[in-house]
Amino acid sequence: MTARIAVVTFPGSLDDRDARRAVRRAGAEPVELWHDDASLHGVDGVVLPGGFSYGDYLRCGAIARFAPVMRQIIEAAGRGLPVLGICNGFQILCEAHLLPGALARNAGLRFVTRDLTIRIENDTSAWTRQYRAGQHIRVVLKSGEGAYMADPQTLASIEANGQVLARYASGNPNGSQRDIAGVVNEAGNVAGLMPHPEHAIDELTGPSADGLGFFASMLQTVAAR
Repeated sequence: MTARIAVVTFPGSLDDRDARRAVRRAGAEPVELWHDDASLHGVDGVVLPGGFSYGDYLRCGAIARFAPVMRQIIEAAGRGLPVLGICNGFQILCEAHLLPGALARNAGLRFVTRDLTIRIENDTSAWTRQYRAGQHIRVVLKSGEGAYMADPQTLASIEANGQVLARYASGNPNGSQRDIAGVVNEAGNVAGLMPHPEHAIDELTGPSADGLGFFASMLQTVAAR
């Protein structure tokens, strides 16, 4: 059976269509979920896309964290459902305490948009099995509050547990501590990434096709469950 991967649309989401395209390109069936859905409709995984959920009026991801669909996602993530948050989705997962740390304003207080290189650190998560540890991939960054921050104890813990998913490898664009571009939970099924892999799934429309591996990894994970 074809894997069914949900992409959630919040008021202010911008990259939900791109995420659905990436899911389809990887070979899965994209399922549209709305922020007030009370059911996940039996999907095999979830992507929280980038954008400006609820206009970032309170704090990035802080309002979306309380959307009805998030209650279902939090419960399902606890049972092992693969969940990926990209950019604003990463912020939402941190606000929901599914991932450690927080995202703060970029150093210099400027919105950053550029192609860049990240280094995969964890190749065992549900979303990175198609990569190898130490591999450099080319993706897209576009965010104003993308600086990953955590207290010293949390940083030491995620380093020791191998929870750093990826680091910036072509210069730190936003002041993230320890060049962290993405993290994963201890179980390995919930991941957050500030750059956009869905914008790098083919050479025609992106800087590379390197980002497709995140979505292909998810299919491998689903097939193994």
